[in-house]
Amino acid sequence: MKILITGATGLIGRAVCRALIDDGHRIAILTRRPSSATGLTNVSAFCWEPEREPPPAEAWDGVDAAIHLAGEPVVAVRWTDERKRRIRDSRVKGTRNLVAGMREASAQPKVFVSSSAVGFYGDRGDEILNESSKPGSGFLSEVCVEWEAEAARAREFGVRVALMRTGVVLSRSGGALEKMLTPFKLGLGGRLGSGRQWFPWIHIDDIVGILRHALMTPAIDGPINASAPGIVINEEFTRELAAALNRPVFLPVPEIALRILMGEMAGAVMSSQRVFPQLALDTGYRFKYANLKPALESLLKTSPGA
Repeated sequence: MKILITGATGLIGRAVCRALIDDGHRIAILTRRPSSATGLTNVSAFCWEPEREPPPAEAWDGVDAAIHLAGEPVVAVRWTDERKRRIRDSRVKGTRNLVAGMREASAQPKVFVSSSAVGFYGDRGDEILNESSKPGSGFLSEVCVEWEAEAARAREFGVRVALMRTGVVLSRSGGALEKMLTPFKLGLGGRLGSGRQWFPWIHIDDIVGILRHALMTPAIDGPINASAPGIVINEEFTRELAAALNRPVFLPVPEIALRILMGEMAGAVMSSQRVFPQLALDTGYRFKYANLKPALESLLKTSPGA
């Protein structure tokens, strides 16, 4: 197949490109800066400003499937009004423009896999959340609802749409785990607040695996939870990460301190989302890392580029 990918230069995108190329697929990418595609071999790159316009028509030539991973970073930055606008527009307007370009292409792809997030569910305590669960409340939930609605418009012209509600991706080459390693290696890692909030994580190999599974499985049409079945609470995640690094667990970080440091974004960090990947399991996906301990061991025993 020929597959068109946005967000190909990000953490997930690079891993997805490598895997799909290894599978024998041809890859084209959409990016603001084609020069940023260094390290991605055997791909063609097209310049695209996602919030301004549809992709160039030539990018769609011969495309069988599209994968949409692009979006402004959500965590590790304080949410100002401007940052929130950029988070929303990069997802909602960007997806709207991508689907508009898809609609106008001379031939549409057969399948469209669009990224979403477990933020769709909001803060839900101990409620078990599968793909049929309703959206929650709050900024991220609202963004995810709009984001998914824009992607789903591709169904209007016969494209199968898979909406990947992604958990926290664990990888040594970037993302949340990389940011956690320094304080934990110094023995300063501790649980967040009470530590009782559920933490929906997924190994980088499995986010790639579920994405490939969604591409190839006709039964996946709509949302699919991309998080590991062996979900843990924040306190257990903290304990397992400290143990994997052979370090002590430090004092907890009080919720009030997080809110002072992060502002509104602290609510997202402290959210409890007990997400279960019901559809992935029902359609035959087998997790490489279903449980946290072997997932952390695999990542912490590999080189930083893995």
